[in-house]
Amino acid sequence: MWELTYPILIIVLSNTIYNICAKSTSAEINAFASLTITYTVAAVVSFAVFLITAKGKGIAAEFGKANWASFILGIVIIGLEIGYILAYRNGWKMNAVSVTANIALAVVLIVVAFLFYKETMTVKQIVGMILCAGGLILINL
Repeated sequence: MWELTYPILIIVLSNTIYNICAKSTSAEINAFASLTITYTVAAVVSFAVFLITAKGKGIAAEFGKANWASFILGIVIIGLEIGYILAYRNGWKMNAVSVTANIALAVVLIVVAFLFYKETMTVKQIVGMILCAGGLILINL
């Protein structure tokens, strides 16, 4: 059970701190300068943790295992970050932006999973998507 729980706890804690930081990013700094600082810190920390956890695996060998997803993920994460920063700068409230984005994301991922990964789409999920759409309308009125 713990194997299923702790990743979600990490996501929730990280997302909470993430939204606090995104909302607190200085409006005076160029958003991409801020992201450059953010990703420099992330790269240094990721590399340090990689070295600690690699357990004798060669850096080149590990990096050689990367596929296209690692590179595209780097690009789309910038879109994610800039989207949140701009949403907050443009007046979105913290109690609405994340909920709106995550509900919309959940609906899109149900469809993507069905179309591209052959996962099932149940009646419950369809009803859930309809309820989510209603919730988005209510949250943003």
